[in-house]
Amino acid sequence: MSTAEQAPLRVVGAVVCGLVATALLLVLPVVAGADAGLDPVPHPGGTGWWVVAAVLVAQAVTLMWVSRAPAAVLIGVTALPLLLAWAAPGGAYSLTAVVQLVAVFLAVLAARPLRRLWGVLAGTGLLLATGQFGNEIGAGAEAGPAAAGAVFQALVVVGLPLLFGLVVAARRDASESRRNEVQALRREQDALLAAAMSRQRTALSRELHDIAAHHMSGIAIMAAAIDRQIDSDTATARRSARQIREHSRAVLDDLRRLVGLLREEPDADRPPATIEAVAALVETRRAAGTEVDLVVSDEDVDAGPLAQLVAHRMVQESLANAAVHAPGARCTVEIGAPQDGWLTIAVRNGVPTGPDPGPGGGFGLLGMAERAQLVGADLTHGPTTDGGWEVRLRLPLGETVGTVNPTAPSSEAPA
Repeated sequence: MSTAEQAPLRVVGAVVCGLVATALLLVLPVVAGADAGLDPVPHPGGTGWWVVAAVLVAQAVTLMWVSRAPAAVLIGVTALPLLLAWAAPGGAYSLTAVVQLVAVFLAVLAARPLRRLWGVLAGTGLLLATGQFGNEIGAGAEAGPAAAGAVFQALVVVGLPLLFGLVVAARRDASESRRNEVQALRREQDALLAAAMSRQRTALSRELHDIAAHHMSGIAIMAAAIDRQIDSDTATARRSARQIREHSRAVLDDLRRLVGLLREEPDADRPPATIEAVAALVETRRAAGTEVDLVVSDEDVDAGPLAQLVAHRMVQESLANAAVHAPGARCTVEIGAPQDGWLTIAVRNGVPTGPDPGPGGGFGLLGMAERAQLVGADLTHGPTTDGGWEVRLRLPLGETVGTVNPTAPSSEAPA
């Protein structure tokens, strides 16, 4: 409990203790009149009565600083009654225990760590016993009973509030620990949410790259080629126009799908980006005029959805690159049989029959490499011996972790 949180508690405690002790001081003469065996007590208005009242008020005022200096307050509220044992011994001395009980309880709650207070508590008990013993002797009691009574009162005044304070402090610490645990869980949830949002933004950025950097750059390149071919090579210009139309349709489909993902309304009619969907991807390329051969193993492939997405995107990117940078070349998509927990997918194109429109931005191959790293796959690419180009993806089907092959050929057809 902080100092600010304890301020109302210490003020209320000090006021209540002062009022209770003063009230008891006022009724004490009435009780003494009914009990002849009670020690002599001061009567209101006398010097002894005012001394007792002053000590009780001083104790109550000192109690207000218990949360700031618990050790000093304990010593203070215990040492002040020693004045009464010397100046006005008698039954009124016991009234000082009211503030002492509350002071020990509040000091236990305020002290952190509590072990720093053990010596002060022992000193407080010694002062209590000394004051009580001096008061009993001053009132005419015998030494033996006075010593026993002093020790008993010290144990009660220090021990009872100490025990109660330890219980309350333990419950408070447990509650604070639970509160800190809840806050830690909330921070962890916030961190997980932020990480998930970051991964989602990364995934969306890759999707936007597929749409913009890939399709749109291909459209721009083919449109520039048509401008040169429309008079000299009409057949090639028409084929390029068909490719532009197919790329434009693909852009619109991908944009619709991406918007559907953002709206949490996925397009159920669009086939998922899986290895099985590669056949539909090849058919789309064939319809656009590209000659593509598909070689697929009959064995089942057991791969996760993210791994299948990486494979599908790799084939899509590679066929699109071949259409742009190797116009007229025949392509082959080969999906091998799983071996030792790995699946190999290769996309090759032959020698182009049309002019290469020139280098692109290189982001297509970079995107494929980044996706491969996500699933621990190995990606290699480079020219073939017959003058074509090959992109090869070695995809782990289990928990195997791979890296992008650092020895991949440095020469590449920019995508």
